[in-house]
Amino acid sequence: MTKLAKLTSKNQLTLPRDVVREFPGVEYFEVRVRGEEIVLRPVTFAASGDLVEKARDHVAALGLTETDVEAAVRWARRRRR
Repeated sequence: MTKLAKLTSKNQLTLPRDVVREFPGVEYFEVRVRGEEIVLRPVTFAASGDLVEKARDHVAALGLTETDVEAAVRWARRRRR
């Protein structure tokens, strides 16, 4: 089954409805690049604590420090004019 996904101006992919229906209840997909392919894998979390732990692991894997995260939060919270 080959389908097209639309890339929006905000770098978001819109997946075809019938593809999404194959993954009921899934809100998050792990995204990987394999050669010239983008691979999406459904992710489910057992509990919110598990989600926090996965997020921390992901931040650590990216090499981000607590200072980097604080700076990103400040940037996101800044007032827009």
